[in-house]
Amino acid sequence: FQMVNINVKWGKEKLSVDVDTAESPLVFKSQLFALTGVAPDRQKVVIKGRTLGDDSWDGFTLTEGMLCMMMGSAAEIPQAPIQSDSDHAMDTSEEKPAKLPPGLRNLGNTCYMNSVLQSFRSLDVIRDAVAKYTPPANANGPSFRVTQSVKSTFNELAVPNRGNTSDDAVLPLSMMQTLHTVLPQFATRSPQGQLQQQDANECFTEVQRLLLEGLRPIEGSTKTSDFFRGKYAVTLKNSESAEEPEVKSTEDFYQLSCFLSQDVKYIQTGIKEKLSEEIEKNSPVLGRDCKYTKKALIDRLPAYLSIQMVRFFFKQSAAVNAKILKDVKFPMTLDLFDMCTPALQEKLRGNRDAFKAMEDAKIEIMRKAKIEGKDVKKAEIDEIEKEENLIPFSFEEDPGSNCHGFYELQAVITHKGRSSDSGHYVAWVRLKGDQWAMCDDDEVHPVNSEQILKLSGGGDWHCAYVLVYGPRKAYKVDAPVQSTAVQDENVQSTTVAME
Repeated sequence: FQMVNINVKWGKEKLSVDVDTAESPLVFKSQLFALTGVAPDRQKVVIKGRTLGDDSWDGFTLTEGMLCMMMGSAAEIPQAPIQSDSDHAMDTSEEKPAKLPPGLRNLGNTCYMNSVLQSFRSLDVIRDAVAKYTPPANANGPSFRVTQSVKSTFNELAVPNRGNTSDDAVLPLSMMQTLHTVLPQFATRSPQGQLQQQDANECFTEVQRLLLEGLRPIEGSTKTSDFFRGKYAVTLKNSESAEEPEVKSTEDFYQLSCFLSQDVKYIQTGIKEKLSEEIEKNSPVLGRDCKYTKKALIDRLPAYLSIQMVRFFFKQSAAVNAKILKDVKFPMTLDLFDMCTPALQEKLRGNRDAFKAMEDAKIEIMRKAKIEGKDVKKAEIDEIEKEENLIPFSFEEDPGSNCHGFYELQAVITHKGRSSDSGHYVAWVRLKGDQWAMCDDDEVHPVNSEQILKLSGGGDWHCAYVLVYGPRKAYKVDAPVQSTAVQDENVQSTTVAME
């Protein structure tokens, strides 16, 4: 038995995974779950044409660098037919590289601000709203000043023919000055007079708050804030009094938190833990402080969702915001269905069928290629994902919401170092498909999804601190027509069942 590094093909993504064959295959499938969000019971792992079970590696030989295939989705999608990836590989002819964004110069410990700006610029809804922004007459409040500065910075980044070398990087001086004026907590200096490092998530939430306030909707359009506003349904129950009725309420949120307790290995677990907590408050019935159980479920999903990995805590002995280096896996595709109220789940179900149909269509293309002994052409998959086939991601009566519960990772802000007020922040933004950019101040480099998933923590490398998800895209497709062979097989199965 030994540790072997293999490549796993999942849709358009290619994952590098270290496999310990001394452990059961279920451990390997759990690793894939951490990388993709696809639960082990929804995975079909195919190695050289054979489907891997959960309990034994008998009959399977893994070699360094070999390629296998995983089929399955975080959605409730039927298992795909067995296919050997080595025999029928996808024809992924070289996709045209996406244009890298220009960088932002560091003005002295301003990497936290640069990472926030690059992350927001990667989101279509923010970029488009900022481009259309026109300040009202006599507007001089904090939200308008920040929004105007963001627009000016974005305009400089969007100058035609601007390259992405260090020499082409934008100097975000007006943005920094506005930030220091409007939010003076970011203007602190060391005894030597140097600007101090700041917390990137604090900057992210403050700039988001002011941006969403400043981006007033044009008459008849949706408020930009509605694309980021979620809602909890909250139940509060006195744990020390059966007579005291439980109190129900709602709370808006603009960010979820993932607390990194000892048992948390996946981001979904960390978010769920926070949805149920014990608090202490005065009881109007007993007339004293009592322990209450507070439970929350999501009653409105926003189209765009940021998640803070709560990596910093105040260390009294050193008087610093020390960092938790713990490795917590996050997926490229996130499904929040299980964290929603039953009423919202019922509304989401019908829209989730679109993903099932889309995946079925892709599986049918692969199945036909296998029967005909051909490679799957990338163009055939692209035909499904045409812009005109795109299905709206919001409920018709609630613009800015997420109507199916699926999210796709759009941006990551990482921290490298040991405390929030030191170290270095970097933004990693999705350009298109598997193409990402690492925006390290004035230096911008192309990276891929595999490198993004390595930002989960566990050491002194860049650790994910803020994750930004957008709505996963679904495309309308015609139901695939089954071949005669498949229809015959279904008839035989029905006959056996009847007997």
